[in-house]
Amino acid sequence: MARTKSAPPPPAAPGDTARFDFEQAMTELESVVARLEQGEVPLEEALSAFERGVALTRACQQALAAAEQKVELLMTRPDGVSEAVPFDASAGEDEPG
Repeated sequence: MARTKSAPPPPAAPGDTARFDFEQAMTELESVVARLEQGEVPLEEALSAFERGVALTRACQQALAAAEQKVELLMTRPDGVSEAVPFDASAGEDEPG
């Protein structure tokens, strides 16, 4: 079967900061999901879109894992021990007063 449209190339690897844009990949992934959820996409196009969605998901997961590793490195104490600290969203806010 011939495809009418060629799928865009897979996203660049997250480590390739010159080419990978996490926000752009997430926006594209949301668009792919919305198209598939409508259910009016022909089978071949749906399969192609699904493949693209999987590639985007994996690239975003890799980018998040890399970011998590960077944060962990930054949070390592001078004695070399990594300390897990629970996230507190209010820590950066000024208390009302």
